[in-house]
Amino acid sequence: MNGSFCPTLTGTLTDTELPATVGITDYAQTALGDVVYVELPVEGDGVEAGDAIGAIESVKSASDIFSPVSGTVVEANAELVRNPGLINGGGAEDDGWICKIEVKDSKEIETLMDKAGYDAYVKGLGH
Repeated sequence: MNGSFCPTLTGTLTDTELPATVGITDYAQTALGDVVYVELPVEGDGVEAGDAIGAIESVKSASDIFSPVSGTVVEANAELVRNPGLINGGGAEDDGWICKIEVKDSKEIETLMDKAGYDAYVKGLGH
């Protein structure tokens, strides 16, 4: 996945286009296993970076979805309610994206990790 990453591993931007597309990382997908349920954020809700905006449940565990940036949720991927496994399929760069956020301050994106920083972060986790 290309884009910008935050340390929670479950809230990432797949690109720098606005609105920002939020999904989970490949590392988080692997750690969770087969996703069986997704609680989506509510369209129109204002969020702050680091806020829990939803949840993912899998056969292995459950995890909150954290917003990587502040802004307003402008779209939630309703298809995930019917088919949560899309997160495992193509991930956020395909049909497995979680939501789109109209970013309040695009400078927040600059504070997130790039792909190389993310890879080093995951390596530091011992995985």
